[in-house]
Amino acid sequence: MRRIIIHAGFHKTGTTSLQQTLRKNRATLRPDVRLVLRPGMKALCECARAYSRSREDYDLGMVKYEAVALIEELRDEEAPTIILSSEDLSGHMPGRYRLHGYGAAPHIMRALSVAIKAASPDADVSFFFTTRAAAPWLRSCYAQHLRASRMIWDEGDYVKRLSASADLDKILDLVKQEVPGHMVEDAALEDHAGRPLGMAEALLDHLGLTEARRATLLPSPTRNASLPASLRAELLALNRSGLDDSALRKAKRALIESTA
Repeated sequence: MRRIIIHAGFHKTGTTSLQQTLRKNRATLRPDVRLVLRPGMKALCECARAYSRSREDYDLGMVKYEAVALIEELRDEEAPTIILSSEDLSGHMPGRYRLHGYGAAPHIMRALSVAIKAASPDADVSFFFTTRAAAPWLRSCYAQHLRASRMIWDEGDYVKRLSASADLDKILDLVKQEVPGHMVEDAALEDHAGRPLGMAEALLDHLGLTEARRATLLPSPTRNASLPASLRAELLALNRSGLDDSALRKAKRALIESTA
């Protein structure tokens, strides 16, 4: 039986280091595991993000369409386990496009389950999420918005406005209601970040990879470093400036590179 594991986020919960570790060990995990990251399912991720903004049936239908297309593309894959890993499968990060949470994620997970079972009826589909404590998660999301968007709120204002979005357990409960009959597991960053392979260990636990096999894997040295307070202040000032979007992107890129 083919096993399909959907790792759909959440953002800023160690997903980048997890994916980098899996990517680094892609050849070692073969032929048992086929890893599909965002570049290998870009259309599906974009449809999921579009639905998180619109909540339109059409966009949810496109999620199903692209999921079926992806599974059909992988039909001849010999690996018994396929891992689909991208936080964008849960939609946009809260705070973007006036989104105040992951309210679309449960519906997206249901759409994925329906589409994948239609394309591969015998597949064992399960869902895996990484989570994080509310306060550090909100701070990390805020720093990401400073870096990647025109965030003009200060951190305190952001935390006050988006505090409800940090209730990731509530979203997981809703996901479980939307995909009855499918395993839904989660792992907290605080519990796994210090393990030899970091957050990837949590997904390997879900995968059931043996210790002997796990010992052959290499950690990824790359991590998403937190932004120092001085850099966050400068990014906020740039976001509040009168620079046009193009000039703003260039100024922020130069600033970040100068402090790397």
